[in-house]
Amino acid sequence: MSFDLQLHGRRALVTGGTKGVGASVVQGLRDAGVQVMATARSVPPHSPEGVFHIAADLSTAEGAAAVAHLVLERWGGVDILVNVLGGSSAPGGGFAALDDAQWFAELNQNLMPAVRLDRALLPAMLAQGSGVIVHVSSIQRLLPLPESTTAYAAAKAALSTYSKALSKEVTPQGVRVLSVAPGWVETDAAKALIERVAAQAGTDHEGGQQIIMQSLGGIPLGRPAKPQEVADLIVFLVSPRASSITGTEYVIDGGTVPTV
Repeated sequence: MSFDLQLHGRRALVTGGTKGVGASVVQGLRDAGVQVMATARSVPPHSPEGVFHIAADLSTAEGAAAVAHLVLERWGGVDILVNVLGGSSAPGGGFAALDDAQWFAELNQNLMPAVRLDRALLPAMLAQGSGVIVHVSSIQRLLPLPESTTAYAAAKAALSTYSKALSKEVTPQGVRVLSVAPGWVETDAAKALIERVAAQAGTDHEGGQQIIMQSLGGIPLGRPAKPQEVADLIVFLVSPRASSITGTEYVIDGGTVPTV
């Protein structure tokens, strides 16, 4: 049986598309024949064939509006929207270390870019009666780390709930909405964290990785996920091969979440 994903010629916007999971999603879609626009605060000087990079700060309403305007002007809309952008710059120290500015920063990075771009680009999807939106959440919405990720985890929980509500609203009109919740992913930033932890503990790379996995309560698979593994799941989900899947969240965490 052929496993052609039937994506050739589709139009996709991927946020956070130059590093980590986002870069792997861009590559996976491009390999499947999709025309891709990818956003990031800074973009490479040269884009590969089939990919157009947009420099924008999506944590602001103005940045999201500029990206949506460019997409609509160039393509008239998209068939696929993958909201990968996310992260945290909040300090450690628990709840008392988080002032209003830090709370709003986490929401503006992890929730509002998806809300704003969906609001701008969904009307064209609804008009054509088809489209797929994927929001990249996190298992931290279920397993927050109170020392440092309370606001990030709360923002990702909001993103997952928003995704479910949006799905219930627009799926009857032909637009599928899903969320994907990765656990620890071996991005360049994660590798740098491993090295810092290893140096502080006086151990090697493997030892640093074990320390981080233990802080997460353990990963039964024994390793973090690779960006391409998360991207492969997302590329499948946006394809017609997954046409009956909507309104659900897919966890890809090597078994980290201990409950059903």
